[in-house]
Amino acid sequence: MPKGYWIATFRLVKDRDRFANYVQRAVPIVEAAGARFIVKNMPEKVYEGGVNELTVVLEFESTAAAIATYEGAAYQDALKILGDAVEREVRIVEEFV
Repeated sequence: MPKGYWIATFRLVKDRDRFANYVQRAVPIVEAAGARFIVKNMPEKVYEGGVNELTVVLEFESTAAAIATYEGAAYQDALKILGDAVEREVRIVEEFV
């Protein structure tokens, strides 16, 4: 079964304290769901109209697992902590096999 990837890019962090609280809450939730952090950093270089923004990539056993984690009650509670503290995009994609 192809793996699922949760890709988050952060355009702006408006409230670093709330973001830090969200991270403390969210990381154990996604790790308990079997996610593995692949990328958690700023780009080394951007090309072709790319934007220099924090990027996080999580690997899950499947897209279904990634979606279930994002939509699950525990992660949704963590999102309440985050609120409007950041401007970001989150997408879940399937591994290319």
